[in-house]
Amino acid sequence: MMMPTCQVNGVTLYYEVKGEGKPLVFTHGHSLYHKQWEPQVEYFSQFFKTIVWDARGHGHSTLPKGKVDPDDFSKDLVGLLDHLGIDSAILCGLSFGGHVSIQTAFKYPERVEGLILIGAPYTNRFNFYERFTTPISKFSLRLMSLKMVAKMTADMLSKINPDNHKLITDSFGLMTRDNFLRHWSGNLRMDSRGQLHKVKCPTLILYGDNDVMVGRQQQSLAEQIPNSTLKVISNAHHVTNLDNIHEVNEQMESFLKPFRE
Repeated sequence: MMMPTCQVNGVTLYYEVKGEGKPLVFTHGHSLYHKQWEPQVEYFSQFFKTIVWDARGHGHSTLPKGKVDPDDFSKDLVGLLDHLGIDSAILCGLSFGGHVSIQTAFKYPERVEGLILIGAPYTNRFNFYERFTTPISKFSLRLMSLKMVAKMTADMLSKINPDNHKLITDSFGLMTRDNFLRHWSGNLRMDSRGQLHKVKCPTLILYGDNDVMVGRQQQSLAEQIPNSTLKVISNAHHVTNLDNIHEVNEQMESFLKPFRE
């Protein structure tokens, strides 16, 4: 079966479109892929044209050789919009996907009508803790097999929803170790400090009450994005949209009501 792909910015991107209406684009977290958003696509495709895609080096999308430029992430997303003939869209992203959505919103403001950020960081140098641990994580990951990294990640992020374990293991299985390490390095260099005030569209910020990975950044994120609302999702860790599907969908639906065509 032919998979829907497009050539954008030197890579082949995989994507799926479902539903009709205003475009709603979902971007997954690092090391995950488009299937992360199945519960949201199933629900919101009733009201919107939902689009999921695999970021470069993830899922069924390719990654060129060499150093990964973090500016390419938002360029890829805009290239996908161009391919689909979409002038502007609502962007929803989790973790890495949230940061890509943030950068797209301030670099290409005319292309973004609304923003939903779920457990999104805006820097990997937020405080001393991150400035200290990020280089260690980068170094230690190089010493481990991808299978070991996958197991550690899946174990940590499936404590609330055990079904996350298979999704995370499957998504790691679609990556090579080289792609993972190069993409992770590019991800860590993505930084939006001093840029958040440029996000002018309505923004919903969600994060899990158990999210120890990026929870500390969320108040600061909300204070710097002018037209934003911050909500805590109960009983949820970092893969918040799967840990508490009902509450995430409820908050999203409330935010998205004004955008319905």
